[in-house]
Amino acid sequence: MDREHISKDKTILLRQKYIGPSCKLFFKSDPIKIVRASGQYMFSETGERYLDCINNVAHVGHCHPKVVEAGNKQAALLNTNSRFLHDNLVLYAERLAALFPDPLKVLFMVNSGSEANDLALRLAQAHTKQKDVIVLDHAYHGHVMSLIDISPYKFNHLGPDAKPDWVHVASVPDRYRGKYRDTEHSLDELSTLYAQDVEDQIQNIRSSGKGISCFISESLQSCGGQIITPPGYLREVYKHVRNSGGLCIADEVQVGFGRVGSHWWAFQLAGEDVVPDIVTIGKPMGNGHPVAAVVTTYEIAKSFAGLGVEYFNTYGGNPVSCAIANAVIDVIETENLRENATKVGNYLLSRFTILMTKYQLIGDVRGVGMFIGIELVKDRSTKEPATAEAKHAITRAKQEKVLLSVDGPNENVIKFKPPMVFSLEDADHLVNILDRIFGEIDDSRQVEKLTEKELIKRINGASMS
Repeated sequence: MDREHISKDKTILLRQKYIGPSCKLFFKSDPIKIVRASGQYMFSETGERYLDCINNVAHVGHCHPKVVEAGNKQAALLNTNSRFLHDNLVLYAERLAALFPDPLKVLFMVNSGSEANDLALRLAQAHTKQKDVIVLDHAYHGHVMSLIDISPYKFNHLGPDAKPDWVHVASVPDRYRGKYRDTEHSLDELSTLYAQDVEDQIQNIRSSGKGISCFISESLQSCGGQIITPPGYLREVYKHVRNSGGLCIADEVQVGFGRVGSHWWAFQLAGEDVVPDIVTIGKPMGNGHPVAAVVTTYEIAKSFAGLGVEYFNTYGGNPVSCAIANAVIDVIETENLRENATKVGNYLLSRFTILMTKYQLIGDVRGVGMFIGIELVKDRSTKEPATAEAKHAITRAKQEKVLLSVDGPNENVIKFKPPMVFSLEDADHLVNILDRIFGEIDDSRQVEKLTEKELIKRINGASMS
């Protein structure tokens, strides 16, 4: 078989035959076959160019030549089990640790965000000698069993008995659609009210005679709908958790490495005095190469070592992974990608906000840096989710060669989390496409008075074209 000239239909047939049916694709009714990519663009087997607004993995741009060169050069020299002594690991660890505030200075290198979060739970249990965990509703922390157990984004779909009794769910601090809203409370009040919800969970745990191991949250919730945490929330929550003897874990797997622009890590948006006990990082760390890490304190690392069971990771921190990860930091710094995230992100927020004044379909625009969500609603007063319209919008955008995705508990939030090399020209193109699509939806609603069923039928028809 000529593996470089397989038709798209053949690729689909082979996938259906050999790949597990639970492994889903973007645009599953008409998936795109991507054969190469560069920067913020991806190319199909027919040569069509797509603007990538989805990939928070290809952080510094697809196939960045400096990252590719670093990986190739080291792979040609040595790649081996991480239990051999090698300079790449220690030099990268030194460099990465310098990007974190004290006392976060100890690293465990792993292969994925899921592996990092699983290890973070183990560290917390070893240090506190407790198991109970507090998480936020709609959170997603990974695909291994321990993380499905603490991810409402997953276990909410598995039935009423799916949540373990040692997992406790607090309200997500969603200022637009959550339990407490910014139409009724100031940001300071929202921080206090949502933090009190965590404190209530702590008291529930204590009343049952147990202690708390940790509070874990994404610094900015992504799969839950691009949620921007009220500024004082983490400060108050961390205080409650530490007063109870628990640890604070910041999951930065999706939002770390400068995506928020102003800082390297999204938890830093809460202030210099807000420092987690454990931070997990992954996805953008290797620009698509499988490398991730847990960053913690000497004290917690010592507790973990005190268990008497050695920890090793065959591939975590191998010479090639560290060379690639080091090159990613090089590119972020030399190409000023954090500054670009701020400039382009602010520009997009302003243009999306203008669109919001034009279309009642847009209920909320929120974000920071290159992490933005557009929440679509049928009615701004009731905030009824416009799920079908959101799915239609990304299907139409795909037809216009722009790749977007939807998420959130109601699947009505259009997510923007592209490679960090996204430009102002790209931003204009994206906004112009969405302006056209929202206009089409608006016209259909007003002129044809489409019912939900009719709109879904139209969407299904469009997705097949």
